Amino acid sequence: MPPAVSSLPGIVHPIEPAARENIHAKSKTKAEILREYRAKMGKSHLPEHLLLRDVLYLLQGISGKYVRFSDLEGGSSDSDHRVVFVDDRDFIVPPPTQALVRKLSELGHLYSRVATFVNERGGEPSIGMIEQSLCHFLQGQLTEYYRMVAVLESQMSSKPDGDPAVREDSGLTLRRLDVWIDEWRLRMRMMSACVENCKGTKGGALVSLIHANTNNGDPFVRSFTDQLLEEVSKPFFLTLQRWLFTGDLHDPYEEFFVAANPDLVDVQYIHPATNLSGDGGFGGGGGTETIVEREEGEVGGLKLWESKYTFRRGMLPSFVSEEFGRKIFSTGKSLNFIRYSCHDSDWVATRSKLTKAGETLKYSDIAGLERSIDDAYRVASQRLFDIFFDKFKLMNHLTALKSYLMLGHGDFADRLMDSLGPSLIRPANTLYRHNLTTTLETAIRYSNAQNDSPDVLRRLDARMLDYQHGEIGWDVFTLEYKVDAPIDTVLGPDSMIQYQRLFNHLWKMKRVEGVLTSGWMRISSGAKTFLRVPEYEHEWHQIRVVMAEMIHFLRQMQAFSQLEVIACHWEILVEFLAKKEGDLDALIEAHRTYLDHVVKKVLLLHPKSGKEENILTQVREVFNIILQFREATDNFYNHTLAESARRTENEISNGVITGVAEASQRHDSTEVLSRILRRIKEYGIAFSDRTFAIVAALSSHPEQDCRFLAIRLSFNDFYKPKKDSART
Repeated sequence: MPPAVSSLPGIVHPIEPAARENIHAKSKTKAEILREYRAKMGKSHLPEHLLLRDVLYLLQGISGKYVRFSDLEGGSSDSDHRVVFVDDRDFIVPPPTQALVRKLSELGHLYSRVATFVNERGGEPSIGMIEQSLCHFLQGQLTEYYRMVAVLESQMSSKPDGDPAVREDSGLTLRRLDVWIDEWRLRMRMMSACVENCKGTKGGALVSLIHANTNNGDPFVRSFTDQLLEEVSKPFFLTLQRWLFTGDLHDPYEEFFVAANPDLVDVQYIHPATNLSGDGGFGGGGGTETIVEREEGEVGGLKLWESKYTFRRGMLPSFVSEEFGRKIFSTGKSLNFIRYSCHDSDWVATRSKLTKAGETLKYSDIAGLERSIDDAYRVASQRLFDIFFDKFKLMNHLTALKSYLMLGHGDFADRLMDSLGPSLIRPANTLYRHNLTTTLETAIRYSNAQNDSPDVLRRLDARMLDYQHGEIGWDVFTLEYKVDAPIDTVLGPDSMIQYQRLFNHLWKMKRVEGVLTSGWMRISSGAKTFLRVPEYEHEWHQIRVVMAEMIHFLRQMQAFSQLEVIACHWEILVEFLAKKEGDLDALIEAHRTYLDHVVKKVLLLHPKSGKEENILTQVREVFNIILQFREATDNFYNHTLAESARRTENEISNGVITGVAEASQRHDSTEVLSRILRRIKEYGIAFSDRTFAIVAALSSHPEQDCRFLAIRLSFNDFYKPKKDSART
């Protein structure tokens, strides 16, 4: 029986040739199959070792044979435009490989940017020291980068035409290269960003820009930034250390946050107060004045302190707070002032303390930097305080200004007033300065002022202000206290002008008070004479009432000025000086605050613009009214005295008391008397009106002490408007 024919398809035996070909095909990798396919189609992939060689060139900023850098600006943010692939008739580069090459080429692009910056900026003689340090650091990093590239080149297979699978297992590949340069890519990105951002930036601002990268969560970024700052900030810390511990500023490229004024940097202290020789005229030896007058254009101590060096906030590194920056600025200024403006003989001891306080400053020890700043600030400020109070006797000068220009020495002011009175009633153009100076010396010798230091007394000077035609000595006389460097750092020109304003105001108040007091005493002593003219008793009573109001006004003004303003603020100043806290700026500010408060309150200045001197003007008008009132009462006194003498003469000649004179004798006298009494009445009314206005203005004054003065002037509501008093 013949064999049955199977209906199933024929099964090829495994050992047949067709089956063996299929098995061999299945053993090939996809890459091999793809290569064979491309070989049959005409173009194959570019061998990786050729592409790898080009990539190593790209890492050095050099275009390769198959991959080149584009001609676009290197600063382009589009990574696809950084490199271009050269068309080849035999090979192609697949898109995934192109993407990998572009990724690798970023490092070469960043390298080119950093290397260009170092080559261009590193050779310029005009760049600052901090930028030089940056270039030096970048050059060191590039040297390491070259070393890394050399190592990569050595990793390439020495048999480029060998089996690709073997090369992939034993040599360098694009993907391995991508892994190995990943850290350098991040490092180069940071260096490139620093290079781009530092354009137009220098000094402390450049350090701040780099320091901003420390606020990053990546430990590698923080570590690299700290390393960069440690190197770049070295010139800054060298300048800082020299400034902080010696007071010298070495900043040829203006990179530090302290700037020197070129017009003042070489100015030193010229006329020290301790060099004042002789007695000066008022110290007991009778010499001539030895205070050296400041020449025109000569720099005073205050200008030297405030303008020789300036603080530049923009150059302060961000890791130094503004508070510490101000301390550094003040410390260096203080040391410079001690050395070059005060000529401190104990500078060596001060520097020894600073040397112990300060060690080498560096970025990695910010806590130590802050301690060094605090210690140096404390030592320098304390030494400067000691110099001003011990060597230059600042407290003596402040006390002298209070005693003489604020009339704190009552016996001296009275003696000077009595001595100068006869001279100052004369026209101003008939007075001579040497006569005023002699009178001042006499007042000093016959008062407790003679016990003051000769150095203080020789600084007092009597002089005349610029006068106009018709003015008398009272209008132009002033007392002056001369100060020189370095005392004028605290007692600057503006402060001395304020003291001059205070003296002129208080001196006029003292004059008016003296005139009024002498007038009251004259009236009191002549009471018996007035009783002989009984018809004038009513007028004299009214005069005494008005004069009592004027005396009350002046006494309250004087008590307010001396006791509630000057004495209180003086006590605050003395308490501050006893503590010796802060630096010289704090001392200057404390004195300015003291003087400003005294001036504003004594002169009754209003803070509102346009109304500053409204009350002061009214007070001055009251002073003038009182002087005119006193002149009118003197005329009435003389008239009464003449009338009394005439009646006495008539009594003697007639033997009887006559109540009236003959009509022909009294006609002219009555007209004169009526004019005098009319003037007295007008001045009395004007005084009341002005006082009403002053009290009203003081009652609404924003300063509490001035409102209390209104209460003192009108303690029983005497100067309140009538409708308010009636309502009360």
